[in-house]
Amino acid sequence: MAIRQGVREQMELLPPRIEQYVAEDAPVRVYDAFVESLDLDELGILYEPMKEGNPCYDPRAMLKLLVYGYSYGVRSSRKLEREVYYNLAFIWLMGGLKPDHKTIAEFRRKHKEALKKTLRQCVRLCLKLDMIDGNVLFIDGSKIRANASIKNTWTMEKCQKVLEKTDKIIEALIAEAEAIDKEEEGMPSLVSVKEKLGDAGAVKERVKAIMEELRCSGETAINTVDKECVRANSVHGTHSGYNAQIVVDKRHGLIASCDVANTNNDLGQFSVQVDKAQEELGKKCQIAVADSGYADTDDLAKVDEQGIQVIVPTQMIASGREIGKFDKRNFRYDAEEDCYICPGNNTLRYSGLTRKRKGKIYQISDKGDCLGCCNFGKCTTSRNGRKVMRLNAEELRNRLEREYILPQNQAIYKRRQEKAELPYGHIKRNLGVSSFLLRGREGARAEMSILSVCFNVRRMLSILGHKGIIAKLKGISSNKQTAAALSIAMVVNNLQQLPPVLTLAS
Repeated sequence: MAIRQGVREQMELLPPRIEQYVAEDAPVRVYDAFVESLDLDELGILYEPMKEGNPCYDPRAMLKLLVYGYSYGVRSSRKLEREVYYNLAFIWLMGGLKPDHKTIAEFRRKHKEALKKTLRQCVRLCLKLDMIDGNVLFIDGSKIRANASIKNTWTMEKCQKVLEKTDKIIEALIAEAEAIDKEEEGMPSLVSVKEKLGDAGAVKERVKAIMEELRCSGETAINTVDKECVRANSVHGTHSGYNAQIVVDKRHGLIASCDVANTNNDLGQFSVQVDKAQEELGKKCQIAVADSGYADTDDLAKVDEQGIQVIVPTQMIASGREIGKFDKRNFRYDAEEDCYICPGNNTLRYSGLTRKRKGKIYQISDKGDCLGCCNFGKCTTSRNGRKVMRLNAEELRNRLEREYILPQNQAIYKRRQEKAELPYGHIKRNLGVSSFLLRGREGARAEMSILSVCFNVRRMLSILGHKGIIAKLKGISSNKQTAAALSIAMVVNNLQQLPPVLTLAS
């Protein structure tokens, strides 16, 4: 026969034990060993096997279900419920437990903080296995949609338009009611009109409440479904979302820390993410690298002050544009006189601070010098003469630009794209993560932490292999059990050393 055909009536038996459902080298065994190595007490997950009442599912098994499910793009609680019934790997992982989707969703919702701490333990595990050195860190960000529609984002302008439209609807309904009154006097025909007026009035009250919330919060926009998400602009258009941040170690490209910011860009995030990564690693890094989206000089200065080498290109360097003849860089700054000398040998003196007080403004002393200059129209077209702005940290920016173009720093920067953008490619393309499932910034952080753990475990599996990583994880688990047993033995021994308790005769 040239064609292989399946026979559904063929009699077969599954292995007699669940342990035999998956092969010895199945990836699910790695995820099982990883979660077994975690410290539930440190995560803040209570393990109470003797608790009275309706028995709950083993929290370690539930954590295994989430980590393994996220690792293969299965995040929905209903899909996870389906897998524990029909997928042998999930059945083996859960030991035959079959929680429903409500139980899974409730566990994830209640343990957001524990899920955030999972990455910290994963990073410490990588440090023990000598897979992270923490010397060179790459920072990168990416927009991920929130679990909320952009249609639910309100601004003052949108509120005003809706109020105007609602007022017109109310006026039209009142006019319609008056017309009906004249034509059908005494007939009960106003019921539908009153209902429409009530609906329009409810919309008006809701919009006014949103406007009041905008005034009190000071925000320019607010989403009524997820109030912590922002209006994010990305290559896929405008949507409600969060700005996911990761810090990647250079050695094996493992994620050292992650975060979720409710900002539309990466400005101001460089020092925050470097400090967070150093806290997770428990050590100070030597070099911090990011793209031009993080090029806020004041923010870079916070990292430079710690003695950390900063490799971040400015927007001008990243654009690849050549420095123009009349660019500020071709103006000579006189530090003693605190002034600039233009290419035409005219002086620009201090005239005030910038609006956000991040720098000084220098303007031509005599605007007639500019108007009569042969370069007028090329250097500036302003009738008040040429102005230039000098940052408070201008010298730092110039130094960072000079250091960035050094060959050794260029070699490090080229590794940034290879290391820092790979996790996002895996998370968004391989795992199919286009949006967060949990609402609120804390929920998004919890999900980002799980996704980062999934990427790290996958990388560890690729580097160490199935047998290597399981052996190392089991070694760590056995060391913890030995330490716990020794601690209990010491407590028992100390109790035995205490003098006997005296009893009083009645």
